[in-house]
Amino acid sequence: MSDVAAINKLVEKHNALKAEIAKVIIGQTLVIDQILLSIYTGGHSLLIGVPGLAKTLMVNTIAQTLGLDFKRIQFTPDLMPSDILGSEVLDQNRNFKFIKGPIFANIILADEINRTPPKTQAALLEAMQERSVTIAGQRHKLELPYFVLATQNPIEQEGTYPLPEAQLDRFMFAIELKYPSIAEEMQVVKRTTSDVNVSVNALFNAQEILEVQHLVRRIPVPDNVVEYAVKLVNSTRPNLESATDFVKQFIDWGAGPRASQNLILGAKAHAAIHGKFSPDIEDVQAVAMGILRHRIIKNYKAEAEGISEDDIVVKLL
Repeated sequence: MSDVAAINKLVEKHNALKAEIAKVIIGQTLVIDQILLSIYTGGHSLLIGVPGLAKTLMVNTIAQTLGLDFKRIQFTPDLMPSDILGSEVLDQNRNFKFIKGPIFANIILADEINRTPPKTQAALLEAMQERSVTIAGQRHKLELPYFVLATQNPIEQEGTYPLPEAQLDRFMFAIELKYPSIAEEMQVVKRTTSDVNVSVNALFNAQEILEVQHLVRRIPVPDNVVEYAVKLVNSTRPNLESATDFVKQFIDWGAGPRASQNLILGAKAHAAIHGKFSPDIEDVQAVAMGILRHRIIKNYKAEAEGISEDDIVVKLL
């Protein structure tokens, strides 16, 4: 199949996928789009939202419609790396046998990742980066496709271990879940307080998702779009001579080169799901917020004046 035909087919399947997800999840279209974009590009996502916004249900539903194996890990302060990776145990013949942990699945929901100590966070991050885990010196490959969708509660910060910037950078998107509108919440209440069970159909399989990831990487990008993405990321760095007064005033550290790579990958996938065969500057702008918001470190002055990372990204765009 030619790439043109493959992109047309992807548009069709993406729209069918969203219709399938909408049977269970009401609203949150932008959130679902960003999660799917990260899956089409092989990236990971961090979902930031207060409890009760159906984050687990959303991820579970997406996993079902993609025909992927899904595991949820509830992160707690006493969770050890072996609890998620697995461990070696002695069998009846006194031989060591590796028992796989919950990290061995296609989609991992790392619930409340900031509740667990850095040692356990780091174990998950090796899996995210290397797509493999090392136990007792033995390397175990993870099955592809492999995605981590981590959730973070922005309110309760007591007893939490915030992710370091280097670890946040491993997430392609930081996605903010907002409260539903009154009309959406009414629909949610009606649907969840009745005795009707909705089932969703799997529209993809693991092999097809890997093919989509290769297709996205093959999409050509004009030089002016690459230049725009790189200049946009450069504009977040306060230590450069070209930095604006606004950036110098409110930002401590800007985004690294991984942000530029993700902007281009995200723009390619965004173009593909809209039936375009090459991304333009609008595609970069469409994914910029989710890709940049967690990579900008604002200073105390921005904090004091109530300027958020989102405000900074809007200003730079």
